[in-house]
Amino acid sequence: MVKEADKNAKKEAMKSIVLALHKGLSIEDAKARFEKDVGDIGSTEIAELEQGLINDGLSPDEIKKFCNVHALIFQSALEKSSSEGTFPSHPVNLFRQENRAAEKLIKAIRENKKGDAADIKKALLNLADIKIHYERKEQLLFPYLEKKDFTGPSMVMWGKDNEIRDMFKAALLALNSVVNDKDIAKFKTNHLGPLLEEIEGMIFKEENILFSTALEKLESGDWMNILRESDEYGYAFIEKPAETDKLLGDLSSSFKEEPVVEGNIIKLPTGTVSLSEMTAMLNVLRVDLTFVDKDDKLAYFSDNADRVFKRSKSAIGRKVQQCHPPQSLEKVEAILSSFKHGYENSADFWISMNGKDIYIEFFAVRDTDGAYLGTLEVAQDITKLKKLKGEKRL
Repeated sequence: MVKEADKNAKKEAMKSIVLALHKGLSIEDAKARFEKDVGDIGSTEIAELEQGLINDGLSPDEIKKFCNVHALIFQSALEKSSSEGTFPSHPVNLFRQENRAAEKLIKAIRENKKGDAADIKKALLNLADIKIHYERKEQLLFPYLEKKDFTGPSMVMWGKDNEIRDMFKAALLALNSVVNDKDIAKFKTNHLGPLLEEIEGMIFKEENILFSTALEKLESGDWMNILRESDEYGYAFIEKPAETDKLLGDLSSSFKEEPVVEGNIIKLPTGTVSLSEMTAMLNVLRVDLTFVDKDDKLAYFSDNADRVFKRSKSAIGRKVQQCHPPQSLEKVEAILSSFKHGYENSADFWISMNGKDIYIEFFAVRDTDGAYLGTLEVAQDITKLKKLKGEKRL
């Protein structure tokens, strides 16, 4: 009971210090208060502090502004935390290996005193692979922490990741104006130095706060799912351990997920939707969807208002060969045959029709064992898409 009370007192003291920082308390005074009122504290409690501040209504943007300061104040306590032992293919170990590789690249950049703009650019482009590390963290680790009602990292740390991404862009752009040694010195002061410091700061926060907290809060099944999905995002600087493929193969055979329909609910391997939601989603897409089953019969088509090719419900159950003019029948048969025999998985065509550019794709649809289930036709008006230039970001 005393231990729990002591823990709560430390948390309240930490919250008080951080809130005071936001009101102008100096770093020196904050450090003094931390040593006096808090002392030793675990990394999980530090992470819970930021979560608590968010829950109390403090803006994540405000926390983000000060999170480097927080890490500096808590550094002495954090460095006393011991690292947990995990097997080689554990996602945390893979994240840590990437951080070690990033540190080596940063060290090499700093030690290269004679590098010209081309050398610096090459080194920065290599280091920029750290963005793969960030994306895998954001898209896999953060969601599982959020499922534990722990949203602090995704709200605060993601913002810092984006700042580092922006710094990479600004640094690479600034390099285009570097022509002499004076420019290089200025570039290192204004761009390179701050970027490397931010990356090192993020490594520190991951190693001493995020990973320790995640290891405490996530369960073995969560880590297995993170590992299974990691290949989709890739790895930064490192090769995936050889045993990981075997482990993933074993997982795939042991945890094969099949869709299930329960009443009006469709439970898919990647989420759950109702029948009405599924129908609405298919119909709102700005593409024509037409599915032909394994027996070549028209089984389904989406019913959006702007279909490229008109479809009639009377065609449901009709052989697809009867839905095409004789001139294209031979090509249709060839595509279906190649799909059924596993020779091809897709085919595409593009035509002009009524002043519009139409793109048509056919996809072989297979089950998890590779057996042919049918063919999906996707047709869309790409007239507007062909005119797009530049970017339109969120």
